[in-house]
Amino acid sequence: MCSLMSTPVLIADVSPLALVKSGLAKSGGTGLKLSFQEGTAPGRCLKEKFDFMEEYGIEGFEPWGGDLISCAGKYFRLLRYRNISISAVYSGFKGFVLSHNKDVRDRYKPIIRDIIATAGELGSSGVIITPGTNSQISGLNNFVNEQLSELAEYAEKHNTSVILEPLNKKETTGFHTVAEAAGICRSVNRKGLRCMGDFWHMTREEMSDLEAFRSGGEFLSHVHIASRKTRYLPGKDGISDNYIEGFKGLKEIKYKGFVGYKCGINGDKAALVPASVNFLRRQWDSC
Repeated sequence: MCSLMSTPVLIADVSPLALVKSGLAKSGGTGLKLSFQEGTAPGRCLKEKFDFMEEYGIEGFEPWGGDLISCAGKYFRLLRYRNISISAVYSGFKGFVLSHNKDVRDRYKPIIRDIIATAGELGSSGVIITPGTNSQISGLNNFVNEQLSELAEYAEKHNTSVILEPLNKKETTGFHTVAEAAGICRSVNRKGLRCMGDFWHMTREEMSDLEAFRSGGEFLSHVHIASRKTRYLPGKDGISDNYIEGFKGLKEIKYKGFVGYKCGINGDKAALVPASVNFLRRQWDSC
C-alpha cells in the first residue's frame, strides 16, 4: 500500500518559489480553493498524491475525462473520507461538439455524454470543453449555440455543467476571451453551460485580468493557472507571475469555484509545489 514517505521541504533555488516559507501551505484556510490535476502532486500512486494534497490544503482534484469512466470507482473510494472533491473534469477532446461535420459530432456526442454523466455522479462542477483547433471550427453562430444548448440540457439532467474554455488565437479561431465565452453562456441561457478563464491564455488575449473575470461574472465556474511565460508552476517566472488583479476580480464577483493548476513542472515536485501554493496564497491574501 502506498504511503507518503516524508514531509516535503523547500530547496535552495534561484526561482522565487524557493523564497516562500512552508508554513502557510499546510495551514490553508485563506479562501483560495486550489485544485490539482493528477500530474501536479508528488507521489508514487494516486493515494500518495491525495495524501500530499490533503496535507497542504488542496481541496480539488481535476481528472482527465478520457480516464474518468474507468477510474470513477477508484476516485470515489480514495476521496470518500477526504476533504478533496472532484473540481472540474478536463474532457481531453477538443472542439468536436462544435464541428460542422455531422459524422464528427455523432462520434463525439456519446463520448462526451458519458463523461458528463460520470462527472455528475462524482459531484463535479462541470466538464471543460474547448472551441477546438483552427481546422475544427469556422466561427461562432446559431449552430454553435444550438449544439451547446443541447449539451447543457443533458448536463443539467446529471446535476453538472459544460464549461467553455477560451483559448488563445494561436490555438483556435473560436472564442478567445472570458467575455466571449460568457456571452455564449448568456445567449444559450442554461444553467448547464458555464465558462472559465485560464491565466495562460488570458496573458495573451486579455487586456486586464480584473476586467476579464468581471466579464465572466455569474457564469464563471472554473479557473486554470500556470506561470505566465513558460506555463510551468505559478511563481516560476518571477515578476511576470502576478495574479493579484485577477484575484481581485474573483473576489469582486464572489467567485466560489476552484483555481486549478494546469502546468508543467520542471524540478523536485515535493519542494516546488508547496512553494508555489504558498506563492499563490500570499498573492490572494494581499488583495
